[in-house]
Order: sequence, then structure tokens, then C-alpha cells
Amino acid sequence: MFPKRYWFVILTYVLMLVVTAIVPVGFHFGFGFDFFMTAIYTNIICFIIGVIIVLIIMKKDIKDEKNAHPLSGGKIFGWSVLGVFLAWVAQIIAVKIEMDILGIDPNSANTEVIVELTKLNPIFILIPAILAPIFEELIFRKILFGTLHKKLHFFWAALISSLIFGVLHMDLLHILIYVTMGFVFAYLYVKTKRIIVPIIVHMSLNTITVLAQIFLDPEKLEQMQNNVSLIFFGG
Repeated sequence: MFPKRYWFVILTYVLMLVVTAIVPVGFHFGFGFDFFMTAIYTNIICFIIGVIIVLIIMKKDIKDEKNAHPLSGGKIFGWSVLGVFLAWVAQIIAVKIEMDILGIDPNSANTEVIVELTKLNPIFILIPAILAPIFEELIFRKILFGTLHKKLHFFWAALISSLIFGVLHMDLLHILIYVTMGFVFAYLYVKTKRIIVPIIVHMSLNTITVLAQIFLDPEKLEQMQNNVSLIFFGG
């Protein structure tokens, strides 16, 4: 189904997830290291190494895409701004369904963990703001969605890739939000044919989400979520 290089990218991603899950536990119980600080640095190191490896593997794909579908800086910026707006609209609709129909609390456990780790060490913001979006868009949009879309209708290719994207975030309660975000990212990729656009949108959403959770007054944030059905939700 995938070219060999794509399997190497997926393997890199899986190994990174395994290492970031096991190492903090091993160092904590084996050597008495602080679990959260170990988790922060393990994640940062693994994500940096992982992104470098993936970019090297995907270098030709990215270059070929750029040459085949040239897009000016202005158009990339414009599509990115539109993408952030579309993602927020999609999130508002998804949160409205979760809160009013399904009775689900808008707070995300995944986002809360990211925020708490960033508060412990601000350098952790490198992961949601830069590293994770690069990794995830290359895998879930360029590789998974891109491959499926060659054989399936947009809806099914986006649905399958978005569901996997949501499940791997380990926040199944909010799977609807992850799926809607996945659809927006896939739409942007199809319209621009450049993976850089969903990467930038993903980066922007995550950065705004983390910074809002850290700096906005908790009561004001809760009021915004309840009254406007707006949730600062990263992917």
C-alpha cells in the first residue's frame, strides 16, 4: 500500500511513541528521576530526532510537491489564515454537538496534560507548536490521507485518516473534534496540494491553544467555552 520510505516514517513515529512512553517510567522507578521532567526532555529529544529523520526521508516528496504545485508566500499565508478560521468553525460545531447533544465536558485531558507540562518547563511548547504538527501532518495527511485519496472518495479518505489521527491522541471522549480538525487539514491539503499549509494551520492552532490555556483567566476561558461554544483545542 505504501512505498518503503513511508513505512520507515511510520516506524519512526511508532518507535518515538514507544520510547516516550517507556523511558520516563523506567527512569522514574529505576533511578528515582522526576517523572514529569524526564517525560518533558524525553519527548523533546525524541520529537526533534524523529522530525529530522522524517524530513530527511520525505525530502524528495516535499521537493517534488513544491515543484509540481508552486504556491507563493502570500497564498500560503492566505490559505493558512483561512485554515485557522475553518478549523475554529469546525471546532465550534463539534463542541456544540458534544456539549448540547452528547453532554460531554469541553475540557480535553490531552490538552490539559500538554498545558501542565509546558507550565513545568516552557521549552515543552516546542512539541505542540512546531514538532508534533510537522510529524502528524506528514503522516496523517500526506502519507495516510494522500495514499487513501488516490483510491477513495475524499470523505472516506479523510474520515479514515482523521479517525486514526484522533485515536492516537488518546482522547476518545473528544474524537469528534479531532475528526473535524482532520477533515479541515485534509481539505486544505487537497485545495493547495501543499502539505506546508495544514502544517502551518496545525502549528497555529496548537500554539494558540496552549498559550490561551496558560495566560487566559480560567473563569474567562470557561465563560468563553460555555457562552460561545468556543474551545481552545489543539491537535
